[in-house]
Parts: sequence; C-alpha cells; structure tokens
Amino acid sequence: MKANRTRLLVYGLLAAFLVGLLAPEAQAGDKKRRGTAGADHLLVPPTARTAALGNAMTAGMANASGLEALYSNPAGLALNPGTNAIFSRIEYVADIGVNYFGVAQRFGNNNLAITFTAWDFGDIPLTTETSPEISSLTFSASFITAALSYARQFTDRMAAGVTFKVINESIDDTQATGIAFDAGMNYTVGESGLRLGVSLKNIGPQMSYGGTGMVKLVRLPDQRPNATPNALRLDGADFELPSMLNFGISYTREVGAGAVVNVFGNFRSNSFDQDQFAGGLELGFRNILFVRGGYSMQESDQDLTFYSGTNFGAGLNLDLGGTTLVVDYAYRSTDFFDGVQMFTASVTL
Repeated sequence: MKANRTRLLVYGLLAAFLVGLLAPEAQAGDKKRRGTAGADHLLVPPTARTAALGNAMTAGMANASGLEALYSNPAGLALNPGTNAIFSRIEYVADIGVNYFGVAQRFGNNNLAITFTAWDFGDIPLTTETSPEISSLTFSASFITAALSYARQFTDRMAAGVTFKVINESIDDTQATGIAFDAGMNYTVGESGLRLGVSLKNIGPQMSYGGTGMVKLVRLPDQRPNATPNALRLDGADFELPSMLNFGISYTREVGAGAVVNVFGNFRSNSFDQDQFAGGLELGFRNILFVRGGYSMQESDQDLTFYSGTNFGAGLNLDLGGTTLVVDYAYRSTDFFDGVQMFTASVTL
C-alpha cells in the first residue's frame, strides 16, 4: 500500500510538471492582468544561492540548509538538520538595500522557522503640490515581511511545508498591510539523485493603502475663502498579491573524486505576469567550494523585466568542528541598472 501511494505521488508530480510545461498559456491567466498586482518585492529571492541558480530551487537539493530552500518551497525547510540561522544582504538597484534574517529549529521530523525581510529606500526628497521643488525635507518608505514557516518530513522521501506571511508597505504616512501564505511539497526519487517539487506562493486577500496620507484638505465650492477646510479621505484601490505556481526538478550526481554537480529546472506560472522558465547549475568541490550559474527566461518578451536573465555566484562551506558556516555571493545582471549583488551567511549547529 505504501509503495502504491509513493508511485501515485511521483506520477502526480510528474503530471503536474508536464502540464505546466506543455500548457503554459492556460496557466498564465489573461494578458490584461499582467502588471496589475502589487507587493512585487515578494518576488525577489532573498538569499544568494537561490538567486545564483536562477530562482530554480523549487525541488530543493540535499546539501542546502532549510532556510536557503525555504523561499523557493516551504517544504525545503525540512532539510534543516538542527538549529539554523541565516542573514542576507541585497544591494538592489537605485541604492536600495534589502536585509533578510531567519532562524529555524528542528523538532524530530518537524521544523519551525521565523524570517524577516526589510527593504530600506533611504531618505527620499519630499515634494508636494504646493512645494514641488526639492528641498532638505525628506520622507522614508519601507517594505517589511514577517513569516512563520512549518515543514514536516513525512517519510525519507516526502516532505511538505507551509508559510504564513504578514506584509507591510509604508510610504511616508500611508501604509498597507496584508497576509499571505505559501505551501509546497517535494519528493526524492529513491537513490537516483532526482528530486521533484511543487509550490504555491503568495496566496492571500487583496491589499489597499490607507492612513493619514490619504486625507486631503479641501474647500467646498459654496464655502467662503476663509472657511476651515474639510478633511476628505480618499479610498485606495485594492490590489492583488503576485500569486504563482512553481514546478521544479533537480538532479544530483557525483562526477569525480569529491566533485558533485547539481542541475535544476523550474517552470513558474504567474497569475499577473508572463510565465517563466529557469534553470541552474552548481558544481561542488569536496563540499567546500561551490560555483553556480543560472538563467531565467520570460515566456514571450524578456524586455518586460529589467533583469537580463543571467545569474551567477559562488560559495564556501566550512566545517568548524560541529558548526557549519556557509558564505555565499550572487550577481544578477540587469539591462538598465548596475547589477544586483547579494551576500549571504548561514550558520548550522
């Protein structure tokens, strides 16, 4: 009975993967919806290893820490062997900085993790309708996402996980708050080195902006010029979250003394954007030095994203006597800005 369930699971994942590849247009939704979702910062991978591999880690990999695999697929958190902490810094375009921090703990076959992502836009010159010239006055903006994740290793081959997220966006005295969840599962095909994964991301209700910044002081047409202005509250339009469905596959193989190659493939069905195909390759040497590269390609028009699609990076995996320290770097090339650089450090006890 257990063997039958395992075979059905494998066939189901393969069928879902093939459907995603063979019928991308049916998955993408109406083209008129493209670009209409908000909270696009949820689409930026927060760790260097994920970015360097073209964001194609939905199926996971055996030697990745749980927090590294968590963004691509909540089920990847089940890879965490004990206590894991991670910090990542992204030098984004236009002098924008992104900080990511997370901790995870294993309890038997269960794993829990808490993660935070914060975007820093710096000081922005303040201009208004009455004072359109740039002065010394500034305002700030921020995107913050706090997440709680749970994953369970059901068998030696199958794992599943979920993530609950609270999202906050603020611009001066205007802000929007929403919730979303991710869910996923992955499956290891015996001792073949093949892994399959599927994840559903950013599912949640619509968000909208509010706050005192949405209040405007106006005078009614029949009021005297010296009358006290009236406070008019503007209703912000609701916007959707950038939901998506990912199908991934990965393959691990030893190619020589101490050398291991990992190959990744991923299909992403976006609800509010073009579908995307991605692939990645990682070469590991004695489980110490890693070099990586990845490429992501839009379904029809690559010019609709400022990323050129090329990503690469490297990492060091250091065993410090029972404590593992991993340091990773990634570079994502762009067409119109300086490239995006990412630095990640992870410690596993």
